[in-house]
Amino acid sequence: MNGFRRVLIIAGLLLGAALVFLAGAGTGLHVARVAWLSTPSAAADTAVLESTPDLEREVLPSPTPTAAPTTLPTAVPTSTRAPSEPGTRGDEGSFDVFWEAWDILEQDFYGELPEEADLPYAAIQGVIASTGDPYTAFLDPVQAEIFRTDLQGGFEGIGATVRLNPDGQLLVVQPLPGWPAIEAGLRAGDIVLEVDGTDLMGMSLYEAISLIRGPEGTTVRLLVEREGVDDPFEIEITRDRIELPAVESRMLEGNLGYVRLRDFGQSAGDELREALEELDANELDGLIFDLRGDPGGYLSVAVEVTSEFVGEGPILIERFRDGQERRYPAASGGLALDVPLVVLVDGGSASASEIAAGAIQDTGRGVLIGTTTLGKGSVQTVHDLSDGSELRVTVARWFTPNDRAIHNEGLDPDIEVELTEQDILDELDPQLDRAIEYLTEGK
Repeated sequence: MNGFRRVLIIAGLLLGAALVFLAGAGTGLHVARVAWLSTPSAAADTAVLESTPDLEREVLPSPTPTAAPTTLPTAVPTSTRAPSEPGTRGDEGSFDVFWEAWDILEQDFYGELPEEADLPYAAIQGVIASTGDPYTAFLDPVQAEIFRTDLQGGFEGIGATVRLNPDGQLLVVQPLPGWPAIEAGLRAGDIVLEVDGTDLMGMSLYEAISLIRGPEGTTVRLLVEREGVDDPFEIEITRDRIELPAVESRMLEGNLGYVRLRDFGQSAGDELREALEELDANELDGLIFDLRGDPGGYLSVAVEVTSEFVGEGPILIERFRDGQERRYPAASGGLALDVPLVVLVDGGSASASEIAAGAIQDTGRGVLIGTTTLGKGSVQTVHDLSDGSELRVTVARWFTPNDRAIHNEGLDPDIEVELTEQDILDELDPQLDRAIEYLTEGK
């Protein structure tokens, strides 16, 4: 490797490390989401893993440390560096050890090493992994382009929401009804071990999703581990074009309304408002707001959506590492401020979903029915970098109006009701049934 190329790579490594530690200083775009499994569309704007965490929505969206194991020592100011010993690379300073290790790998490693052009990405990913924060993440240009489609409602993938469990395994949160994953036999609670023969252990959520997504009509093979089944087995799924409106609404018997919000993408507030207007929400005898499997989205949209149900007071408290905090007040003009309200939640309800549910619960505006939510209570800013890659940096934690911490805890429902695998197979919904019962009987 000639000296000029080394200088270029070192510059990239230093810049990458600086970006990791400095990018959080800006406000940027607040995002808190799990990801959906998809591939970029022509319209090109996440992530819907099917986590709706980063689903393939990311949820999901929840990522674990990135796969690249490379970590680099932090560069120290030039003035404090010890003089270079004979044979070292002088101005490269604290990267001497890196190049020493790299030379050994180039000479001795039995296998494929990263391309030189990929070394800055590996360095950034290594630094991020060392933070231990599963929501701070770096996406290379290809991954970033995929996830820019997340919150637009349409993508090509398998139609399932996923996240990473505490052991770093890819967990299926919910196969979406009517789409390829559930039709092929994928179930909630399944753990995906491999994709087309590639082991997922150690990968970030974003890396795993990028393997599962793909063009409509192509197939993907998932090696799945399922509780109660002795050995892992393969499921082959044909990808499809998944079109999911942000909002689904309908009238139920007894003058009850039902509204389901699939994510907190850019159009979610407007679509929800249209649905509430069509239902004439405040004239209903009760309203069911379904946030099950909703991975979240934009913080600003969370405030907009919640304000349709909560008329005053803070929606959430955002607290930064220096102790400063920001309170987000409810906006005026909500369309469902008086109607009796039930919110359906489950383990796939994350981030912005928990903001809405937490505010409704804390203010006494409605009751939560279902199971404990995911517990994603941190806020990320998303930075678009010059080469098309994306850096997501955790900058704050959020708390409910009553100052409850949600991160890693989740929200416990007021009325706990399980939805079992057998219920799903039998097309039953005891959580929805219990919500109807509560609104009809008042208990």
